[in-house]
Amino acid sequence: MAIKLLSNKTFSIFIGGKAISVIGSNIQQFALSLYVYALTGSATLFATMLSISILPRLLFSPVAGVMGDWFNRKKMIVRLDLFNAILLTVFATYFFFNQRLELLLIYALIIVLEIGELFYESAASGVIPSIVEEKDYTTAKSIQSIVINIGRLLSPMLGALLYGVLGLLAVLIVNAISFLVAGIMELFMNVPTLQKRPATLNVKSFFKDLKEGFIIIKDNHLIRTIIILGTVINFVIGPLFTVGFLVIIIDTLGASEFQFGLYQSFMAASMIIGPMIVMSSIKKYDTAKVCFMGFVVTASLTIVMALVPSHFMLNRFQTTLIPFALLMALSFAVGLTASIINISISTLFAKTVPIEAMGRTSSVMNLLITMFIPIGQITYGILLDNIHPSFIMILSGAIIFAALIIFKRSLLMSTLKTTKDPLKGMIPSEVHVS
Repeated sequence: MAIKLLSNKTFSIFIGGKAISVIGSNIQQFALSLYVYALTGSATLFATMLSISILPRLLFSPVAGVMGDWFNRKKMIVRLDLFNAILLTVFATYFFFNQRLELLLIYALIIVLEIGELFYESAASGVIPSIVEEKDYTTAKSIQSIVINIGRLLSPMLGALLYGVLGLLAVLIVNAISFLVAGIMELFMNVPTLQKRPATLNVKSFFKDLKEGFIIIKDNHLIRTIIILGTVINFVIGPLFTVGFLVIIIDTLGASEFQFGLYQSFMAASMIIGPMIVMSSIKKYDTAKVCFMGFVVTASLTIVMALVPSHFMLNRFQTTLIPFALLMALSFAVGLTASIINISISTLFAKTVPIEAMGRTSSVMNLLITMFIPIGQITYGILLDNIHPSFIMILSGAIIFAALIIFKRSLLMSTLKTTKDPLKGMIPSEVHVS
């Protein structure tokens, strides 16, 4: 099945181009994280940098979603990758002549790149469903996850090497080249034009099409429940991995930049193994149960991880190598669980939502899920500057358990019919709760 999909020229180019740009972007994200933290020395300012990247999603998600459904997906993807290549070349040139990037310029770069990624994701959300048969969705999503996460596995080590040896300039140049290569590759894709574009493009038609995305979510009980749980996860777990573990590994455990890169690579490895499990076994289990158990495991491991930076653990060893190894092992388990949940939800979403409405519906869902990420990141930054990380991790796990208790019935009692009938107003069959 996997070989058959990879023989699909458009699918292979799409996955390959995305993997190349992911490697460049993650190398840059890794380097900028270290650069900003070294520049400021503040977890609060570091968290602010990360939270700023969420703001464009809050502002532009509705626009990106509708545009992704209105316009040619292939052209949008190619043009956005080439634009990013030009943008990064400009910033690399500035850094070359000034030998530094001010914090405000870093914020500006992050915001512009995030806006581009938002429109890219909206256009790309309908590519796989339009070039792959529905029965192959799970395998296609798994392959995509494996290839992309192989890139993420390599990125931290490459980032540590490039940033540590050659500096931020080399990182910016490499990312610019990665976007250029991806954009050129994507020129050769053959993506069907299945856009639902109104005859007249105006504000009225924009809000009409945007409303359809909200209706699909409102009428689908399971997706609505997943959005709520996803919001909770993004509020308490997302900041832990983006802000908390950088502070814990570098400050509390006193690890090196290379060890931090090794940790991120270990996390990426878990995201590769997870999809392999999904390809062989996901069809044997109910998707809702897979999601529920994934959330339970995530909450449990988060509480257990609170032991790692605690005085109880650190005082029992002469070095921090054992606590660091334990943190890597527990994080690996969380990453494994998260990848299984993500693919299950992604497949369910692809089967439920019509291709013509994929952009706006996915953008609305992502908007609702990510709305609390900046709040969580800033909150984590403030708490980490004032409270021991162990207490924060215990609280995070407890919040997830509380949400699961409230929504357990809604998640486990849901059954989904995934009929896509364009004659039904582009609204998928409802989720029925027994």
